[in-house]
Amino acid sequence: MQGRTTPVLLIAPVITICLYFALGVTPAIPAQVTTTPEPSYVGSAACASCHAAVYTRWSKTRMANVVTDPRSNPNVVIPDFSKPDPLLTFKLDDVALVYGTKWKQRYFKKSGDDYYPLPAQWDVTHRIWRAYFVQPNADWWAKFYPADNMQRPTGPLCDGCHSVNYDIQTKKVTEWNVGCERCHGPGSEHVRRPTAANIVNPAKLDFVHANDTCIQCHSQGQPLHNPINGKYYDWPVGFNQGANLSDFWQLEENTLGQTSFTHFPDGTAHKNRMQGNDFVQSLMYRRGVTCFSCHDVHGTPNNADLVKPAAQLCLTCHGPGSPNGPKTPTIEAHTHHAAGSAGNECIGCHMPKIEQTVADVNVRAHTFRFIAPGEAERLKMPNACNTCHTDRNAAWAQGILKTWANVSPWRP
Repeated sequence: MQGRTTPVLLIAPVITICLYFALGVTPAIPAQVTTTPEPSYVGSAACASCHAAVYTRWSKTRMANVVTDPRSNPNVVIPDFSKPDPLLTFKLDDVALVYGTKWKQRYFKKSGDDYYPLPAQWDVTHRIWRAYFVQPNADWWAKFYPADNMQRPTGPLCDGCHSVNYDIQTKKVTEWNVGCERCHGPGSEHVRRPTAANIVNPAKLDFVHANDTCIQCHSQGQPLHNPINGKYYDWPVGFNQGANLSDFWQLEENTLGQTSFTHFPDGTAHKNRMQGNDFVQSLMYRRGVTCFSCHDVHGTPNNADLVKPAAQLCLTCHGPGSPNGPKTPTIEAHTHHAAGSAGNECIGCHMPKIEQTVADVNVRAHTFRFIAPGEAERLKMPNACNTCHTDRNAAWAQGILKTWANVSPWRP
């Protein structure tokens, strides 16, 4: 009978270990490799236990309530659906989601696994129904979708900004509305081990990335790579907080001297939700000011969640004694309007309401430029003066400016 042979592959490790001990050397034990899981989204409710005060403030903001299920919160519905109107061709029972409460309210119907905008919207200011349909040439994406609201799903056109973590494959969201992780990034690791190192704090980012927190949704633009899986998207697909927005999104361009579907000829936006397009042109942006230098999206008692009332806010950095100007002994000497009047507020001239949100309801420009009446007349666009002095014309406003001793004769 043949003897058994011990395989060399089994003997070698034993000999090696014996040699280690004979030489007085302790063999190294390989360290266990631990991998940190990729952060995932957990929803804003997970933030409430540690950040109760901020969570409570945020939960009352429009950011937290821009999209609502009318079945869970029927009070969100502003108009009376029982009153007939020629534009009201659908019933409240058709509405799966309600969008907006401040200027306009829109209504989405669910069909299959997507939502579609219904054909009427409520004008909150005038308390009337208005038709809702994006006309040809009114937005870049309109030519890529049929002229039918029921063939224009909100997934590729809206939902990426109205939710947290919209998945273009499953069409699911972590949560509707602008939740904590929309600005702070996925929070699973922070919930597991709360430290400042594993969550994004926009206030600690450089001014470009900090402002991109807001620009990702408060801008008109297009993804760098479109279409995606055969669909055209109107929001920065793939962008997560902390990444470079410019790797996913490009702002709409404009040609000076021409009016486009987004811009006036001087480069100021004329559509709502273009605060980012405006702001990146401004001197304040170039000096490192951020959106949340003025706004606190966690909620404040002030309009637009300003950190101070508008009449006080600009004077935080500007004033007669400030190197930032104005170069006059008093604010009134700069504005030529009485103290306490709308014309004496900085925003009256430097943030005119010329950007349309619905019908004749406009929101404020964010370039912070004074749009002089003479230039505006030449470019056929609104100016800062006649948005208030509606009973006068640009020639009148230009003449008034020329009488102001502190205004250069070359500048009006």
